[in-house]
Amino acid sequence: INTHFINDSGDEEPTTQSDRSEGIQGTLKTLISKLDDLGTCNDLIAKHGAALQRSLSELEALRVPVEGGEKVKGVNERATLFRITSNAMINACRDFLDLAETHSRRWQRALQYEREQRIHLEETIEQLAKQHNSLERAWREAPTLSANTPSSSIQMDTITPHLSFKGEASDEDEDTEYFDAMEESPAFITVTATENTQHRSVYPSCNDSGKELQPLRRRRSHIPDKPNYSLNLWSIMKNCIGKELSKIPMPVNFNEPLSMLQRLTEDLEYHELLDKAARCESSLEQLCLVAAFSVSSYSTTVHRTAKPFNPLLGETYELDRLEDFGYRSLCEQVSHHPPAASHHVISQRGWTLWQEITIASKFRGKYLSIMPLGAIHLQFHSSGNHYVWRKVTSTVHNIIVGKLWIDQSGDIEIVNHRTKETCQLKFSPYSYFSREVPRKVTGVVSDSGGQAHYILSGTWDDKIESSKIVQSSKGGSGSEGKQKTVYQTLSPKLLWKKYPLPDNAENMYFFSSLALTLNEPEDGVGLTDSRLRPDQRLMEAGRWDEANSEKQRLEEKQRAVRRRREAEATDGFQPQWFHKRTNAITGETNFVYKGGYWEAKDSQDWNMCTEIF
Repeated sequence: INTHFINDSGDEEPTTQSDRSEGIQGTLKTLISKLDDLGTCNDLIAKHGAALQRSLSELEALRVPVEGGEKVKGVNERATLFRITSNAMINACRDFLDLAETHSRRWQRALQYEREQRIHLEETIEQLAKQHNSLERAWREAPTLSANTPSSSIQMDTITPHLSFKGEASDEDEDTEYFDAMEESPAFITVTATENTQHRSVYPSCNDSGKELQPLRRRRSHIPDKPNYSLNLWSIMKNCIGKELSKIPMPVNFNEPLSMLQRLTEDLEYHELLDKAARCESSLEQLCLVAAFSVSSYSTTVHRTAKPFNPLLGETYELDRLEDFGYRSLCEQVSHHPPAASHHVISQRGWTLWQEITIASKFRGKYLSIMPLGAIHLQFHSSGNHYVWRKVTSTVHNIIVGKLWIDQSGDIEIVNHRTKETCQLKFSPYSYFSREVPRKVTGVVSDSGGQAHYILSGTWDDKIESSKIVQSSKGGSGSEGKQKTVYQTLSPKLLWKKYPLPDNAENMYFFSSLALTLNEPEDGVGLTDSRLRPDQRLMEAGRWDEANSEKQRLEEKQRAVRRRREAEATDGFQPQWFHKRTNAITGETNFVYKGGYWEAKDSQDWNMCTEIF
């Protein structure tokens, strides 16, 4: 599996463990041979040096003329210097020889230990596979027990989400780790002001309408429980070795019954934050709410370790909540290699959001890094404030062994390109050694001159609060020698709080209330809508065997369409509802909504849509 991800990024084939062992063995043999040669030369120098000294001593003892005696004496002195120098070199060579022999034995032991560890690991994995097969057979042979006993089988639908992503090259360092890092001291310290200096409202300029958000249509609040299907992971892993994973049909056991387009739409779960932000007169207070909205999109990921369905090329998803909450959302899969989706939302309550997200991922052995690439744009109609930010890296830990868990880490910079105000958010990676609360998020909202006005704090899976700064001063240096800023703030005010999960969520893929409604059948949607995808619909109904067959059919149909398009030498796939444009702010060229979808829905004219299902 690791080989697949390296190959997809365009790098050379990785060397195997046996190749590395043979290389080390060859190096050691060459070094030993050279050491033997050095020892032989050492012996020869000592032997010939002693013979030369004897010959010169005998020559000096002979009776020769005075002039000849002087010559012999000079030669003898030079020979003595040569002997001293040779002895020094001999001693240095002897020390090097002893040291090299010692290290050679140490390398041999280390190599032998690594070889034994590798063999032990292979035997352990094989033993685990055999035990897993035995447990499956025992489970099938005891149906009465299985009906009354809680499931103890491995949750195989959540063990390998990495199999759906292409290993794109990234700018990240190969040695980057997202856990067990030493605690990093914060760059600032906050001190809450006394009660008599506090304001009653942190956002007096954000006029709240006071109306509760209540949907006009009653939508579903549950889906069929997730079946308890077992899956032999070892048999799938064996099929993956040395093969292109994109050509191996992966079962739906690894999925949840939603597409990536629907997961992208889940960012709108807390859309009321943007409704409130649109009513703000202060752009700094508005920025605080935008920052809370950017964090809220991660709240649904804490338990969602199963992967969504990869959308087919040209697949769309609409979420029409115009009558309920005043917005309409449309997503379309605009590229397959690399996978990219475009998203456009327009609200009657004063804002428009759009983004194009490409997923790059890298499998690093014990964890998987998922890097969403692309900018998110948000514009408020009345003020013209235009905000741009990007998503952080998601990390899925314990890919091979252990219970899967997800962490978010990195920095987000939200920029208001009209006023140049910024918000710096930091998602702290989980650390076993840290005393900080897990999943911590901190941030500072600053004006165009860099002066801080608000402090944001909280966690990405629970809540975000903001505190207005009333005074700031430079504090002392920290342990790393950096000078910290001390902010005196008012009491924190709640910006965002996560909604509780529905009852029985653990048996419904840990879906939120919004996620439960995303795949609910609706009349009048486009012919390419994800709700109409048959394999996803069958999986939601618990008919996983039929879903697997349907999934293979759809994937093969998509490949046939691509081969036919390549044979006809056309310009390639062109999205139906989005077209490429260069953004004046970021300078990036990406797909943006060109219009026409909602007009087609109103007239129910879908003749322009291709048949992809």
